[in-house]
Amino acid sequence: MPRLSRMERSSRLTLRNNGCGLAPRKQNHSITTKTKEFEMTRNYMKSSFSNRLAFTLVELLVVIAIIGILVGLLLPAVQAAREAARRMQCSNSVKQMALATMNYESAYRKFPMAGTVDVDFSVQARLLAFIEQGNLNNLLDYSKPAFSGPFNAKVPNPLFAQAFATPVPIFLCPSDPAPTTTTMQVNGSPVTYGGLSYMFSNGSGTGTNYDWRWVTDGIVCQNTSRAFRDITDGTSNTVIMSETVRSVGNDMTLPAGTLPKFPYQYTLNGSGGVNSALQASRGLKASGSPWGSFVDAGGYISNPQTDAIWSTFSGWRGGNSTAIRGRGISWAFNGSINSLTNGYHTPNSRTPDLVTHHTGFFGPRSYHTGGANVGLADGSVHFLANGIDAATHRALHSCNGGEVVSEF
Repeated sequence: MPRLSRMERSSRLTLRNNGCGLAPRKQNHSITTKTKEFEMTRNYMKSSFSNRLAFTLVELLVVIAIIGILVGLLLPAVQAAREAARRMQCSNSVKQMALATMNYESAYRKFPMAGTVDVDFSVQARLLAFIEQGNLNNLLDYSKPAFSGPFNAKVPNPLFAQAFATPVPIFLCPSDPAPTTTTMQVNGSPVTYGGLSYMFSNGSGTGTNYDWRWVTDGIVCQNTSRAFRDITDGTSNTVIMSETVRSVGNDMTLPAGTLPKFPYQYTLNGSGGVNSALQASRGLKASGSPWGSFVDAGGYISNPQTDAIWSTFSGWRGGNSTAIRGRGISWAFNGSINSLTNGYHTPNSRTPDLVTHHTGFFGPRSYHTGGANVGLADGSVHFLANGIDAATHRALHSCNGGEVVSEF
C-alpha cells in the first residue's frame, strides 16, 4: 500500500471527523474580546502612571491657592493669640508693681517719693527691693545723687552707671517693639539705660496739677511722700500708674502739624511760650502763644486745649534725647517726661504727649488694641478703653478731687 503524504493524511482525518458529525472547534470571541479590552486598559493605566511623575501646572496652582487661603485664615488668629498673651503678661507686670507699691507703703507708711527733678532716683527705682530685684537694689545708694550735668546732657552717677544699664523685665511691656536698652552719646561718651514702660501718676494734669514740683492731686510729687490716708477718693477709684509707649530714635523736627507714626514713639516739645521759672505758687506761666490763650486769673497755664495747639509745634524728642525728655528711656531717671505721667489725655489719644520744660500733658499709651493697662491704688489692674470719657479719666488720676466717678 502506497505511503500517503502528510497533506493527504490531514485531508482524510478531516473528512473522517466530518463524517462522524464532529464540527470544527470554534473560538469564544466574547472572552477573547474582554481579555483584550482588559489588557488594553491595564497597559493604558500603567503607561499613564509611569508617564505622570508630577502635578500639572493647574493642579499646582490650585494647591498653592488653598494653602494661601488657609494661611490667611490662620495667621490673624495666631497673631491675636500671641498679642493676648503679651497683654496678659503686661497686665501681670502692672499688677506686680501696684502690689509692690502697696507693700512699700506698708513697710514705710508712705508711698515711694519722687525726688528732685532731673537729679534723683525715680519712683520705680525705689521699688526694686519689692519686685524681687534685691541684688540690683543693693547696687544703689539713695542718699547720693543719681544724675548730674545740665538739663540737656544728663549723665548717671558713675557709681550706678552699670546698674542703670541693666534692663528689668518687669518694667517692660512685651508688646512694645522698642529695644530694652538705649545707648546714647553724651559729651562724646556712650551711656546706656534700661528701658521703662510703666509710669507713676502725679495727678490729673487739670488746673495747675501738672506742676509736680509742688503738691498735686496725684500720689507722687517732688520731695513729697503721700500715704493711703491721702487717697480720699478711694483706692479703687485712683490710678497710681499706667503704661506708655517707649521713645526711640534721635530728636527730630517735622513741619508744624505733622505727626510721626502712631502710636507716637516721640514726645512733642511744646516749651515755646512757657516760662520755666519756679513761681510763688504751683503752675507755669505763659510767656507767649499759644499758651497765653489758656491761663487762669494769675497768669498760670490751666486746662489748655492741647488738641487745638499741638499743631503749632514742630520739635520732637526721641529715645536718644540726652536731656532724657523721651518716654521710658531710663527706669532710674526721675523726670516727669521719662518716668511719670498724668491723666490729661485719654488712652492712646491722637493728641501727642506734649512736653513743657520739666513737665507736660500725658496719658496712657500702648500697642494693645483698644486701650491701655493702668494700676489702681487697691492693687488691681484695669484696661481703660480708648473711648473713656475725658472727665472720668482725669478724675481717676486724682486721689483727692472729690469727683464722683462713673463706670470705667
